[in-house]
Amino acid sequence: MTLMTMRTTSDWPCQVKAPGTYDWERSAAKWLRELVPARYASYPAMLRHPVLLGRHAQLQVQQEIRVARTALQTARADLPGLGMPESVIEHTIKMYAAEVMQLQHIARSVRVVTQALVERR
Repeated sequence: MTLMTMRTTSDWPCQVKAPGTYDWERSAAKWLRELVPARYASYPAMLRHPVLLGRHAQLQVQQEIRVARTALQTARADLPGLGMPESVIEHTIKMYAAEVMQLQHIARSVRVVTQALVERR
């Protein structure tokens, strides 16, 4: 897959300029920094090496997916014991399901952006 082909996929984030265009690496790094905790995004190695930032963002998003899946899978069993009414439980289950889907899309986006950064070398 070429750099320009990656930009045309639905997984390429709209916040990141097309690969090969002026300043696209900076827009990629800025977007990736938003996906990791601030303390990681400020480390000099992460600032100098966007591929490293992309790797960490991939790990971060995968962990968030695991958390959201666990929350989804345990909501029906755990939330009644916390005094949550059925309507709140149903809403929460829908919220977690939507979040898992959104995070999966973000994970795909992080992969294509990181791959483009690797290929620019």
